[in-house]
Amino acid sequence: MQTHTTQSTSPKHAELLSPAGSFEKLKIALNFGADVVYGGVSHFSLRTRAGKEFDMQTFAKAVRYTHNLGKKIYVTINGFPFNAQLKLLESHIEKMAELEPDAFIIATPGVVKLAKSIAPHIPLHLSTQANVLNVLDAEVFYEMGVKRIVCARELSLKDAVEIKKALPDLELEIFVHGSMCFAFSGRCLISALQNGRVPNRGSCANDCRFDYEYFVRDLQSDKLVPFDGREFYVKNPDNGVMMRLEEEEGIGTHIFNSKDLNLASHIKEILDSNAIDALKIEGRTKSAYYVAITARTYKEALDDYYGARKLQDRHYQDELNTLKNRGFTDGYIIHRPFEKSNTQNHQTAISEGSYQVNAQVSECGTKALCKFSIFPNEPKQIVAPLDSEVVCVKNDIGEIYKEGGEYYLRLFRIVLENGKELDSIHSGNTNYFLLPSALPPLSFLRQKIEIFHSQPCALN
Repeated sequence: MQTHTTQSTSPKHAELLSPAGSFEKLKIALNFGADVVYGGVSHFSLRTRAGKEFDMQTFAKAVRYTHNLGKKIYVTINGFPFNAQLKLLESHIEKMAELEPDAFIIATPGVVKLAKSIAPHIPLHLSTQANVLNVLDAEVFYEMGVKRIVCARELSLKDAVEIKKALPDLELEIFVHGSMCFAFSGRCLISALQNGRVPNRGSCANDCRFDYEYFVRDLQSDKLVPFDGREFYVKNPDNGVMMRLEEEEGIGTHIFNSKDLNLASHIKEILDSNAIDALKIEGRTKSAYYVAITARTYKEALDDYYGARKLQDRHYQDELNTLKNRGFTDGYIIHRPFEKSNTQNHQTAISEGSYQVNAQVSECGTKALCKFSIFPNEPKQIVAPLDSEVVCVKNDIGEIYKEGGEYYLRLFRIVLENGKELDSIHSGNTNYFLLPSALPPLSFLRQKIEIFHSQPCALN
């Protein structure tokens, strides 16, 4: 294999990428710290479900909005097309190229070749769906004209370093947070078999997260009957390995359910390697609050690293634990899978986070939309973009104050923008309520959940 020894053109600071499942989430990601957003339109993207939020017109506006902030947007064209779709795919690539995005994210060699011929001016990034794990595969795509590879989640940092040594001009991007797949980098058929929804075409039903119940066959009646609750194991006869399957009565078990990736406590190791050019957050169908907190937390970690400040691992984890999650794991980048046995959550499909989101502030900053329940005189913590300014104030509507290094809002009166006053407000009410004073646009109001049981983080 030839070693490419040209001078590396990797950026000095690693990029932070966030998902853009909708125009609103795109704005939140960029305002809360993302350098780049990624998303797509149509069934040629693995963001099919999220992509319904975008059509060509709104995506064009999203590109302009992103560029006006001096940031980047990458277009996902990472589905796996059939022959009957190739003409439509050509047209789609042409239309997306006209929007002048900063890169295409593509999964297959044929589509790489097609995009290069149709839009040679658009940089090409290789999707994680291509499952690149070694120097040989990386070199093939590099020689095809791929500028960046989004590494398979199963890649180790050691292997990333080896790829970078051999191909210093090839940019490497890794996932640092988000859902993990039961299968190899998303190459899964469970959803297709059970629901007819094909994961590699963007419509995974997440069957691996479902509740499954144990049944045994009664030999006399030849019928399936519920398992009687005794301990149940499966055994590999070749090596003697036994796995205990646990089921909670009335709920079932989650035998396929992977924990969520969380590498916030490994930022120093990752960046000290000098092999990684971009850190990516997964979450094409996650909430707006998820987009905000992940972008804000990882941006803070990157700022601490590049500012030569002490990394605040406990703080980062506390913030990420405010999100709904399936328990956290550090995946494969630091440790090999066989070195641990805590990458699955057998108890729940998803766990509540440590905080409840109560409201989301509008783009103008003077009003907010309720997301849970709000009553007068209850303090709510303000979560604003990093480096934004929160001004303390007190008037007849409420007060904004600082306590313990955090900002809070307390409403004395709940007044809607149409002037109507309520005793309380709850999710489902689509009317904005007024704030005592303007807050940073797209901020959130939240409160701590007093009874919070998280899954073990497993961030070893």
